[in-house]
Amino acid sequence: MSRTAVTRITHSCHLIEIGGRTFLTDPWFSTRPGYYQGEPIALSVADLPRLDGVLISHEHYDHCDLETFASYRDQSVPLFVAETVVEAAPGTRCSSPNSARFLSGSATSPSPSCPPTACTSAPQGNMQVVMDADEAAELTAILKPELAIPHHYAFTKGFLGDRLITHSDKDPLHYQDAARDLAPETHVRIIEPGTRIEL
Repeated sequence: MSRTAVTRITHSCHLIEIGGRTFLTDPWFSTRPGYYQGEPIALSVADLPRLDGVLISHEHYDHCDLETFASYRDQSVPLFVAETVVEAAPGTRCSSPNSARFLSGSATSPSPSCPPTACTSAPQGNMQVVMDADEAAELTAILKPELAIPHHYAFTKGFLGDRLITHSDKDPLHYQDAARDLAPETHVRIIEPGTRIEL
């Protein structure tokens, strides 16, 4: 019997083993000015296992580092991407407006054995660009997973960028506390890059 497991690599990049297949989500293996993971990268592209697919949620560099991922040994691995990424992945690549369906089997009803991850970083300038801890907990209450793994909280634009552009909540405990109140049936587990959890 094949195991279902999640291995956190960094930021929103995870290895997900499900149904005997291994998928990589939102590859990000390099840095550039203003874009730093803020935490270790557990695996390099060269260290990745054989992949059955790569799921890319959107075209931002910190979720779609295709230039670095291009060194992956199997250039035939399919990419499952949102429509906005199609131009970045021409030819034999696949596209989908909801890459989550490939993991859960349904766009609207996630499998309880496949935990969602929660973004807990927040505003850029005066504009909020991702969910804050409370909003992520509200979504968790709607989805009702057995397990949620927060991610996307350590991102940094560097010393000046964090002070002038991105004002974020880098503490995943805030999400864990909010989820305890709003989604008490969900277990929130904060894991470091490189940690593998079997479900």
